[in-house]
Amino acid sequence: MSDIKEVYFTENGLNELKQELEYLKTEKRPEIINALKDARSLGDLSENAEYDAARAEQSAVENKIQELEAILEKATVIKNVSTDKVSIGTNVKIQYIDDDDTEDFSIVGIKEADPFNNKISNESPIAKAILGLKVGETVSVDSPNGKYDVKVVEIY
Repeated sequence: MSDIKEVYFTENGLNELKQELEYLKTEKRPEIINALKDARSLGDLSENAEYDAARAEQSAVENKIQELEAILEKATVIKNVSTDKVSIGTNVKIQYIDDDDTEDFSIVGIKEADPFNNKISNESPIAKAILGLKVGETVSVDSPNGKYDVKVVEIY
């Protein structure tokens, strides 16, 4: 996990990550330990599907805990965000030049991204294109689906 680079989070995103880690450590880990104890009590471990499943789940949870702890070590919290220009932690309304449609996004770090809730990663094509722009500025976005132009309408 040492190959994890610096990871950006909003305060909410970091709190969600900490909650997930706490859940895995205090609830999921003990649940798996109990499942292992129950499976062991069934007898022969060499042909015990419940035991094998519990061990696999234990491995997955322990790996996830290690991953989250490594991410926390590299986490940078974005605070006191200025709305003078688009940056990680800002919300932005953009206008698509071709059809005048608008869309609102929150620019967040890659581990916090959730496109279905309009939280886009600072490493996404549109975020890369608009980072550093001010209200009224226009830019061309290179995306896997082709080029398009957007204008920053509002930063909040």
